[in-house]
Amino acid sequence: MLNIKKTVIEHIEIIGGPDIWNTELILHVRPTKGQQLRCPHCQKKSPYYDEGQGSRSWRAPDLGVIKVYLKAKAPRVCCSEHKVVVASVPWARHGSWFSKAFEEQVAWMVLHTTRSVVADYFRIEWKTVGAIIARVAADKRAKAPNPFDGLVNIGIDETSYKKGHKYLTVVVNHDTGTVIWAAKNHGKAVLTQFFKTLTEEQRASIEVVTGDGAGWITECVEEFCPNATRLLDNFHIISWATDALDSVRRRVWNEAKAGKRPVGRPRSDSSDPKEQAQAIKGLRFVLLKNPEDLSENQAAKIEMLALKNRQMYRGYVLKERLRLLLKMDEISAAAELSDWLASACHSRIPEFVELSRKIRRHARRIIDTVRLGFSNARVEAINNKIKVTIKMGYGFRNINNLIALIMLRCSGLPFALPGRKLQTAVV
Repeated sequence: MLNIKKTVIEHIEIIGGPDIWNTELILHVRPTKGQQLRCPHCQKKSPYYDEGQGSRSWRAPDLGVIKVYLKAKAPRVCCSEHKVVVASVPWARHGSWFSKAFEEQVAWMVLHTTRSVVADYFRIEWKTVGAIIARVAADKRAKAPNPFDGLVNIGIDETSYKKGHKYLTVVVNHDTGTVIWAAKNHGKAVLTQFFKTLTEEQRASIEVVTGDGAGWITECVEEFCPNATRLLDNFHIISWATDALDSVRRRVWNEAKAGKRPVGRPRSDSSDPKEQAQAIKGLRFVLLKNPEDLSENQAAKIEMLALKNRQMYRGYVLKERLRLLLKMDEISAAAELSDWLASACHSRIPEFVELSRKIRRHARRIIDTVRLGFSNARVEAINNKIKVTIKMGYGFRNINNLIALIMLRCSGLPFALPGRKLQTAVV
């Protein structure tokens, strides 16, 4: 009933309380002969050392509303490799006060609801949930195949937590769509830790690395994987153009609202600043949408913008040209990119002139991205799942527990409720 194997139940004790939910069922147990006096780290039979701290209790899954505990002696053994340690027990993980079945129930529940709800349901402390997640994730990773073997195409990105004040670096395997590594902070020093974790053969097998335009990603790839192709994903390339266009919109709106006219002699067909401000009003999200996704009313606003404010309209056209460029074949994209750089450089729009310099620095990687057709969309989707995980947990004080939950949810580790059919985690 309690899903405890390789265990002998010696006798049962019931401690009653004023209410049924305060009743405790205590099972006095011991490991079977073959499981006694084993090192918890290497599982080797080891010589008896001493009684340790005597008997210990482990919380097991409840029977209805009755709490269940497993009580047994906890002697210490002297392992030739790990020295003096508490002997392992078959029903619990080393260092835990809960049975394996109990911890796996808690971990499964955390994947589907908030930590506060889990803590109330299982009648444990809120911070205990995080420690359980860390133990379950470590155990699953130790039993799963090495995620670094056979790496070919990987994506690197950072995601924020703590209201955007702190960051995590996440590495994703494009071929399996799973997280293979995550660590606190971002930058070259952090990413260097990942590459140093890999063996020479594992680093040599990497052929493609995708990410944003961060220089620290490029530096790490050139240092540790010189034969890999460094790509820029489409999402970040387009986001550069949309950010530039939004900056143009804000600047033009502020100038029009203040009643400023462009320097120099006004054009014969130029409109009044107040009319320009009215035309720009409400265009923030319209300018970010693709033309094919615009409603009839939104398309009319873009047509009016072409008449009322040509500077913003030119920025919109440049943004769309860059977006469509990424959908072309390699030869056409190279020609179009050359024309786009010339147009942006001579557009007399400060934001797009600056963007053209940035695009020119990454021109070769952009063409490689078009040629190979890779995208960081999967990485961004996992980042969204990480943010949802953080919100569901109402924040994490211990970053290691957060990383453990991310790996449990997004790394494809085999996980199932006790007594259920084993399934691969869905990403």
